[in-house]
Amino acid sequence: MNSQLVNALKLKMQPVAIILTNDKPNDGLHFKEGSMFGCVGAMLVAASKKNRIAYFDRKTFGCPGGGTGLGFGDRYGRFPIDCLLSTGNKEVAAQMGSAGSEMAEGERFYKNPELARKWVNTLPMTDVPTEYVVFKPWDQVTEQDKPKLIVFFANADQLSALVVMAEYNRGTNQSTIAPFGAACQSILFGYAEAEKDNPNGVIGFFDISQRKAVDRETLTFTVPYKMFQEMEANVAGSFLEMHVWQKLQERQ
Repeated sequence: MNSQLVNALKLKMQPVAIILTNDKPNDGLHFKEGSMFGCVGAMLVAASKKNRIAYFDRKTFGCPGGGTGLGFGDRYGRFPIDCLLSTGNKEVAAQMGSAGSEMAEGERFYKNPELARKWVNTLPMTDVPTEYVVFKPWDQVTEQDKPKLIVFFANADQLSALVVMAEYNRGTNQSTIAPFGAACQSILFGYAEAEKDNPNGVIGFFDISQRKAVDRETLTFTVPYKMFQEMEANVAGSFLEMHVWQKLQERQ
């Protein structure tokens, strides 16, 4: 699908549409049923870089954080995410065997388990009304598709442009948020923004444990589709057509 916004940004990685559907794709990347080791963030990157559709359901979402991020409810359950994100738990790690290597010492994203649990309690948990969540590369999106969200992979210049475009038609100085979460969980925050009259763009992929999946200068910018349409409609006459932005493109 053609887009003035996408064309103007000169992206190295194509955007990915997040589509909620009850129709299972005929083909695409997906995890094995019951697997707890797949990374939804890595699948998002693969959809962009490899131009492959990926899809998930409530039995094939990979790790608990991924299931939560996709909008399949609170998938942490009894999983000790508070320990993993903070100081670890050697007893739990021993029970997990080789799968618990990171659990022993913890990832140290929070100072203690209590603060990590406090973070979990702030997540805008949701249960999407469809059977499947589909990642569709921008090149394959058609006029018939109805995306819920659009995820951009952007460097600092491109991210700057997206932040400016998010605010371009508003004048509020409050059109972007940057919450901490797993690499895929900007999707979850994006769902919450999609319910608002004036949604925010969500800067993400701050997850240090999964940063290796993207280049060091890359972050994501996730917007509800209606916000993407707003930004798309405002490209004409904006800074994206001016000399300053065009000059900036020369260093990419």
